[in-house]
Formats: sequence, structure tokens, C-alpha cells
Amino acid sequence: MADNYVFLEEPLNLPPYDYQIKDEEGKLSIFDPLRKKFLILTPEEWVRQHLINYLIFYKKYPKSLFSMEKGIKYNLLLKRFDILILDREASPFLLVECKAPTIKLSQKTAEQIAVYNKSIGARYLAISNGLQHICLELDQVSGTYTQFREFPEFQKQN
Repeated sequence: MADNYVFLEEPLNLPPYDYQIKDEEGKLSIFDPLRKKFLILTPEEWVRQHLINYLIFYKKYPKSLFSMEKGIKYNLLLKRFDILILDREASPFLLVECKAPTIKLSQKTAEQIAVYNKSIGARYLAISNGLQHICLELDQVSGTYTQFREFPEFQKQN
């Protein structure tokens, strides 16, 4: 396998799944079941697809409530979030930032997603590089975040 795809050989801290990869002229793509198309396979996309699979099949998040890589405006800057899951009332529930497995999660990474959340207002945040996951809950009153160990359970009612 080409050096560009060495990340495929390292197991992630997410359940394996039966993904679809295709090779077109030496470039690999992975099938995204939510967008129903093949996307260029980058280390970040590898993590994103594993995380989508985990949230849908293990945590039972409804596929219809996912929003992927959409633009948001913050202080006149255009930014893009990775994954946003809405609750059943179409309010932001979980905002997820995916990083490549080689990217160490840090305070700076957490601050990045917290800045995005100022525009979005999700109750939960998660950051993952596929090996480590940081999950945070926003206290709506104080505006502070509390870290917890697991991705939140999807709630049918808020």
C-alpha cells in the first residue's frame, strides 16, 4: 500500500465495519453512506466514516439527523464543521470534529470546536482522531464545558 495510505493499517479505537473503498487512477475513495457517494480517502475521512458508523450502528443515532461538512459563519469568517447531529426537534445535539490519527488532541483542538459551537449551540461536543475521543457537555447557564468519557446517548426527547 502506498505511503499515503499507511493510516489504513493502524487500527482505530472504533469498531471495524464493512466499508467500501475504490481505487481510481491510484487515488482511493471511501463510500459515505449518508451522502451516498465516494469521497477522497484522507486520514480525517477515514476517522469520520468510522465515527459515523459507530454513532449510527452502536449508539443508534438516526441517519436522517446527521449534517455533514457544512459551512458556518463566525466573526465574519467562514468555517466548516465535520459532523452535526440534530435532536428530534431539529436543534443541534452533538457537534463532532474529526482529526487524522496522527493529530494529537489538545486544548487548542477543543477550543476550535467550542468556537464553532458559539454559532451552532449544540449541547454536546466531541473531538476524535480515531484513537482518542474527547466528549464535552455544555452547561447552558454558565457556558462552561464538562468532559465525560463516552459519546452521549441519543435522546428521543430533550
